[in-house]
Amino acid sequence: MVFFSFCRRFVRSSPSSRLRHNVQWKFLLAGIEPLGCIPNQLAKGFAPPGKCITDVNDMVQAFNQRLKTLVDQFNANYTNNAIFVYGNTYGDFSDILRFRVTNIGCCSIGKNKGQITCLPFSIPCSNRDEYIFWDVYHPTEAFNKIIAQKAYSGPQSACYPINVKQMAQL
Repeated sequence: MVFFSFCRRFVRSSPSSRLRHNVQWKFLLAGIEPLGCIPNQLAKGFAPPGKCITDVNDMVQAFNQRLKTLVDQFNANYTNNAIFVYGNTYGDFSDILRFRVTNIGCCSIGKNKGQITCLPFSIPCSNRDEYIFWDVYHPTEAFNKIIAQKAYSGPQSACYPINVKQMAQL
C-alpha cells in the first residue's frame, strides 16, 4: 500500500513538477517473484516437500496484478511525457528448470539453507550458476541475468506493455 501511495503522489505532483516538464520519463516497475518459493519461506515448513507456499504466492500475485493495473493507469494519464513498464519477475520463475538447485540457498544456514542468510566468512557453494537462490531471500547472479535479459528484450509477457529496449528507443 505504501508503494502505491508513493507512486500516486509522485505522478500527481503539481504542474511545475517532475512529470510535467518537456522531458520523457521512463520507469520500470518490477513485480515481486513468488515469495512462497524462497528458501526462507520453505524452511518454515508450511508447504509440502517440493511445493511452494500457495497463500504467500497468492498475495504476491494480487500485488503484481495491482502494480500492472497501476502501470496502465499511469500510461493512460501521462501519454506525452512518461512511460511506465511492468517487469513480470513472477513469470520469470518459470525458468527454474534451467537450474539444478531450486529450493535452497547457495550461501545460507539452517533448514533448507533458509533460516540464516550468508554470514561473513561463510563459504558459498562452488557451483553458483546451478542455484536460483544466493541466500535465504535473494536470487543468484545467474537468475538475475535471466530476469534482466527478459526485461531488456523479452516478450510482452515478461515486460509489459513494452520491453526496456523498446522503451529506450522512445
